[in-house]
Amino acid sequence: MSNHATFIWSIADLLRGNFKAHQYGDFILPFTVLRRLDAVLTDTKPKVLEVVAEAEAKGLPIRPILLKTRAGHQHSFYNTSRYDLTTLVGDPENLRENLLAYLNAFSENVRDIFTKYKIEDRIEELEDSNLLLLVIQQFADVDLHPDSVSNAEMGHIFEELIRKFAEASNETAGEHFTPREVIELMVDLLFANDDAALRDGDIVRSVYDPTAGTGGMLSVAEDHLKDMNPRARLTLAGQELNAQSYAICKADMVIKGQAVDAIVNDDTLLNDGHAGSTFNYCLSNPPFGVDWKKQEKTVREEHDEKGFAGRFGPGLPRVSDGSMLFLLHLISKMREPREDTNGGRAAIVLNGSPLFTGGAGSGESNIRKWLLERDYLEAIIALPTDMFYNTGISTYVWVLSKEKPAERKNKVQLVDGSKMFRKMRKGLGSKRNELGPEDIQKIVNLYGDFAETEQSKIFNTTDFFYRTITVERPLKLNFTTTTDRSDTALTAKTLAKLAVETQDALRAALEGMDADQLWKNRDEFTKALKKQLKTSGIDLSAPQFKALVAGLSERDETAEVCTGTKGKLEADADLRDTENVPWDEDIHTYLEREVKPFVPDAWIDEAKTKEGCEIPFTRHFYQYVPPRPLDEIDADLDAVLGRIRTRLEQVKA
Repeated sequence: MSNHATFIWSIADLLRGNFKAHQYGDFILPFTVLRRLDAVLTDTKPKVLEVVAEAEAKGLPIRPILLKTRAGHQHSFYNTSRYDLTTLVGDPENLRENLLAYLNAFSENVRDIFTKYKIEDRIEELEDSNLLLLVIQQFADVDLHPDSVSNAEMGHIFEELIRKFAEASNETAGEHFTPREVIELMVDLLFANDDAALRDGDIVRSVYDPTAGTGGMLSVAEDHLKDMNPRARLTLAGQELNAQSYAICKADMVIKGQAVDAIVNDDTLLNDGHAGSTFNYCLSNPPFGVDWKKQEKTVREEHDEKGFAGRFGPGLPRVSDGSMLFLLHLISKMREPREDTNGGRAAIVLNGSPLFTGGAGSGESNIRKWLLERDYLEAIIALPTDMFYNTGISTYVWVLSKEKPAERKNKVQLVDGSKMFRKMRKGLGSKRNELGPEDIQKIVNLYGDFAETEQSKIFNTTDFFYRTITVERPLKLNFTTTTDRSDTALTAKTLAKLAVETQDALRAALEGMDADQLWKNRDEFTKALKKQLKTSGIDLSAPQFKALVAGLSERDETAEVCTGTKGKLEADADLRDTENVPWDEDIHTYLEREVKPFVPDAWIDEAKTKEGCEIPFTRHFYQYVPPRPLDEIDADLDAVLGRIRTRLEQVKA
């Protein structure tokens, strides 16, 4: 297998000088796919051509079922050209034209792989560089027939080529390539609770990735299950937006013998390419911190019109980060538990934002609360920093299940794996650290043991819930009609629009009141003010009168409390505060203990109380390190100053 990968990789040497290293994959990968499909179709090609000729003569459409019954062709794709790679190189003068005709003779379901690869552009570039014949000759010499290279082996060869080209192009690797050891950890976590069932006979399982990239997660899941149970049958499905990544992923699936339509090229948030389907296992590494402005209209329509019958019923995150939309989508694709099958499981890589972004009542908080209320969240594992090719930020694996084991019901496990890594000898992009086999095993064991340790904490789902209460304090104001306050009042927007004559009359009316008198009761002051305005013949609207009173006021803790209708206390908006109260504590008990000792006149406006949810991961693993004693610090400073003095004396000498 490695010999095949090495030989194919060596074909890239032909491109050296004419093309840059990061372009090699654009040529080698599509031609590798072409050579494999060419080899797969070899055995039935003569018979297929006969059946095609007969069908065309009778005006019949070419369908896989026709080829299967008449030509014994078992594949869902076919090629109707008389050429293959070996015969193509026999006519070098017409190679370009014949090769394009050969590509166009593939069935539509695989032709789009080459379209997404822009293989026609690559052929033109090779032709212009006089390299087309050399490259095709080299590929024609590679034996990729299924008798020589199985689907599984071909998949590994292709993955090895993807990895090599990704490493040769650091700047783009992270966009389409999740580190293999991270995927291995995620797959191990997914399969951990199903270990016995997965080893049992001829099982059938399905795996789905809505952000498939080049298909790394699907491939690792398949390899892992095959290692556990060679008789297991795994169906893979996915969706990918980037055209080239989609082409690589679909080609990988076709090469491995998976269904040709298993991978969909579309925006997952805009269009669920596997609508109506659910899966045993789901994996995803969605983009971190990418906005969803382009998808906003469609997503909001689904949220508003379908509610919980759609994917986004629990809530919508802020538009600046769409990662939680992928989380909701992933949950919608997890299989519901039935008598004949267990509930679906999922693992998704997210940054720190979905843990705590958004206060009570926000879309993010509502999503977290819904997730925990339905008991879908099993565990969150913190990964080391500098693990990914395009970012060094902290990342977390969320493990989800629609059918938790009994001991995990209504529980959430947090595992700190941030210190479990080894340094890479050579960094790739932002990636400096990697998980070794022993690190993966240690994290999986911590997860599987489900016990309290320094690196593993277990909580009730409600431990992350809280209520945000609004603490109000009474409005206390004094009032007077001094020149300064009158000037302030008359600059209010509603009063400044009055006619000049009215403003002058209003100022005169205020001057007619006793400027030395300080009212501490609002009702008494407004009564006196109304009387003065009536005497002066000034008629103000309700908003104008309210603005005038506000301008003549000033906050005063010694004043009487302002009251509204029916004697209800009026709250001071400037003194309003909020407090987060643990879910299992009475809000009034909390107020009495935490607030009233400091502000005895505070109360809770229960109409404004909101329910929230956040997962403060790092707080639960924080270990207090006391500061060094002052004596030690002083001793260190004295030692440093002593060395400085010694050197100064040496300089003077």
